[in-house]
Amino acid sequence: MFRIANLSKEFAGQKVLDNLNLNIEKAEVVALVGASGAGKSTFLRSLNYLEQPDSGSIEIDQFKVDFNTISQEEILALRRKLAMVFQQFNLFERRTALENVKEGLKIVKKLPDEEATKIAKEELAKVGLSDRENHYPRHLSGGQKQRVALARALAMKPDVLLLDEPTSALDPELVGEVERSIANAAKSGQTMILVSHDMNFVGQVADKVLFLEKGQILEEGSPKQIFNHPKKERTKEFFASYKRTFI
Repeated sequence: MFRIANLSKEFAGQKVLDNLNLNIEKAEVVALVGASGAGKSTFLRSLNYLEQPDSGSIEIDQFKVDFNTISQEEILALRRKLAMVFQQFNLFERRTALENVKEGLKIVKKLPDEEATKIAKEELAKVGLSDRENHYPRHLSGGQKQRVALARALAMKPDVLLLDEPTSALDPELVGEVERSIANAAKSGQTMILVSHDMNFVGQVADKVLFLEKGQILEEGSPKQIFNHPKKERTKEFFASYKRTFI
């Protein structure tokens, strides 16, 4: 069980996250949707302390941290339980795909090189990149870079995988290969929180959808419930606008 309680964050006196509460079951995929500025990315970045929340707590099985009293050791422990895939890949340009995936295993998990290499090769194979493991990022397409980033995150065996619009920086023709890799990870039982504007993909991969508005969870339910039968007027407006724009 992954439990988030009373998560709040302000920027310059403006509430970006307003007392958010969320429970996620093991192997569940939760998608955050909403307009730009609703707080989706800040929510993800606050979970692993890339943004410092003003208040709230996180509980992952027996591990619990309170953001009011969190220590440096607890921050490191929290980050070992979460892994994040960003929009812009964030790969080390002077390291190969294999070396990028191995890095966290060796530095954070302190695994010997032989074991780290074995795990990295397995994860690259899962995202279809065995033939690119010795390529540097400059020789990879955007979709391949993002799949390396995904393999790097999954290699750490996180309790929860955080995905912040993982396909938004990609050309349309490259989106499918990344989404397939994410969907395969979901099928394997990886717990995820996904931020995405691709509602077709959200509908395929998510178990639960949260609609965020002004830092609050305005509505939640299955993809079918939220997309086709929203209850709140604001949610109805958002999806009506989305359909006019994209469909």
